[in-house]
Amino acid sequence: MTLSGTRIFKFKARLKDASLFFLVPDFDIMKWDERGIKLKRFRNLAPVFFVLLFVLSMAACEKTPSPEDRLADYVKLWNDQKFSQMYHDYLTSSSQKKYKIVDFADRYKTIYRDLDVKHLKVTVLSAKEKDWKDADRAVLPIDVKMDTAAGPIHFKKNVHLKLEEKEGKKNWYVDWNTTYIFPELGKGDKVRLETVEGKRGEIFDRNGNALAINSKGYEVGIIPKQFGHDAGKKSQLAHLLGVSVHYIDQQLSQSWVKPDYFVPLKDVLYDDGNINQLLSIPGVLANEKLIREYPYHQALAHLTGYVGTITKEELAKQKKKGYKEGDWIGKRGLEELLEDKLRATNGQKIVIEKSDGNQVVLAETKAKNGKSVKLTIDAELQKIIYNQMNGQPGTAAAIDPKTGKVLALVSSPAFDPNEFISGLSESRYQQMQNDPAKPFLNRFAATYAPGSSIKPITAAIGLKTGKLDPFKARNIKGLKWQKDASWGNYHVTRVTDPGKPINLESALVYSDNIYFAQTALEIGKQDMENGLKNFGFETKLPFAFPIRSSQISNSGHFDKERLLSDSGYGQGELLVSMLHLASMYGGIVNQGTMMKPILYSDEKPQVWKKDLISQEDAKILQKDLRLIVEKGTAKKANHPSLKLAGKTGTAELKSNFGQSGKENGIFVAYDQNKPNMVLAILMEGVNSRGGSSSVVQLSKNIFLQWEQMNPL
Repeated sequence: MTLSGTRIFKFKARLKDASLFFLVPDFDIMKWDERGIKLKRFRNLAPVFFVLLFVLSMAACEKTPSPEDRLADYVKLWNDQKFSQMYHDYLTSSSQKKYKIVDFADRYKTIYRDLDVKHLKVTVLSAKEKDWKDADRAVLPIDVKMDTAAGPIHFKKNVHLKLEEKEGKKNWYVDWNTTYIFPELGKGDKVRLETVEGKRGEIFDRNGNALAINSKGYEVGIIPKQFGHDAGKKSQLAHLLGVSVHYIDQQLSQSWVKPDYFVPLKDVLYDDGNINQLLSIPGVLANEKLIREYPYHQALAHLTGYVGTITKEELAKQKKKGYKEGDWIGKRGLEELLEDKLRATNGQKIVIEKSDGNQVVLAETKAKNGKSVKLTIDAELQKIIYNQMNGQPGTAAAIDPKTGKVLALVSSPAFDPNEFISGLSESRYQQMQNDPAKPFLNRFAATYAPGSSIKPITAAIGLKTGKLDPFKARNIKGLKWQKDASWGNYHVTRVTDPGKPINLESALVYSDNIYFAQTALEIGKQDMENGLKNFGFETKLPFAFPIRSSQISNSGHFDKERLLSDSGYGQGELLVSMLHLASMYGGIVNQGTMMKPILYSDEKPQVWKKDLISQEDAKILQKDLRLIVEKGTAKKANHPSLKLAGKTGTAELKSNFGQSGKENGIFVAYDQNKPNMVLAILMEGVNSRGGSSSVVQLSKNIFLQWEQMNPL
């Protein structure tokens, strides 16, 4: 073997930041046979292999990652909420010994879930000093931000890392404790999310009487593990709560329920007589809470409405407004109509309960109370009217003709809104739903045929247009009349033939249909339509509560002559709400000025219609309305302590011509001694109760009670 020379080979191995170069000698090896003949020349490569082996081994032995790189990987997992991997791959041995996986990964998951943590962002900050060269410990700062149910949380934290050897390899590991979750959180501390309940705005009448308020009550429920499976106990609980066993089973079968969770069943008012019995049942608990209460029960039910838990359908519509599952929302009446104003927003508070009993608040969103509302309604008057109706189907409206303030809006029968708050059983709901009296129907928002109660309005239109002379007598004979033979078999009928010519006064006192049919025809189609529109027909009632508009006819016009004549005395296709009817009479009482009906006490009185009739003609009608009570169809309303004036009406609802049908009785009245209230009442099905005269008696009773409560 001869050394033929030296050749330089350059090997470069990239080891992180260093490059290594090697000089390698080149050997030539010659072989000869036994005769001394040169056979082969080849290069000795053994040194090259040794060098390559060395280089590769060096490349394999990379440097230990820096603490910054290691923490960056840890933080990435943290942002991705991969807590199990953080625990197994990045915690020091001592941390893992001190904290089990449930103390780390499970606790992170539970806390982040319960606090509704979103937009988590953990960032590694630049360290001011890096003096851990060749040391086994490092400290690096991080920045932690997150959004929670109670608002944003932001803190900075120094992360302690330790160089440890695991499975023959050295690396940096996080020396973890509970302060990495929140700096204030100790090992034995607890984190909880508190709901700070906002107070829903309340509803009051004009005198400050509560109509819808937040009262002290209880949320009654059970803890399944403590309650057990005793069927007898469950039946007892169902009986005391007024719910079915099936309902209790439904609540217990919800997906979120766990054996040691509190499962709410029903809200009860503070003075509920069953509360002590309920609490004596093992496993039954009651948490104090504010509960919506309606002190006037059925009397104001259709006006106030009620609140209830938001449904999935409602949530889908209202989610952009910040509603969430379990929230309460207005379901009917003013509770629904004024939802945006009355609604309260609950606050949230994240609290750390320290092992020493102290508390630390991490984040808090303040509760926002709803705004309360004061109405023009007089609750005591409303109650009087409702009680006088005695559960019979009907409706009433009362208004101050001088200001337009609505004093009462009654619909009978009604439901008790408190039943919906405490939890209405399915059987009870079906019972009311199937009730032929329809307690869920809001009658004061509906329209009805006015019958003869429209005659003073027909007279007012006739007087305004000059088509009616109040003192001119009409010579009408008999109990039926038709304009001419073109009407065929159809006739307008009246109850009484006085046997002499009649003027406006007589026609109103005795409620003569023929007189007003003739008057409507003399006024004429166009003037009659315009006159009714001047009184607010075919126009949306300018009122805060939605009430159906009054109509002239199904088409909005008098298409036929007979329709015009019938409308003159309140039949035909005329439809009117009781509030509108009371407002129109208010125009007569108020010398031709009809005020806009108002519901809220902070609304200013406003003229709706003016110059409906002259003051002189208004006085004529006022005098005639008084005579109706003194000697006409409303004599039952006469009383020495009152000076009632008004007009009766009977509307017969026929399914077919010539057939008798259900009769609605109407009476619109006011006290001329104290003209601060016009009351319009309609009672359905008065056929068997004395017709419209029964409504007259009812009205008198209301005015008497009202006058006693409000003496001059």
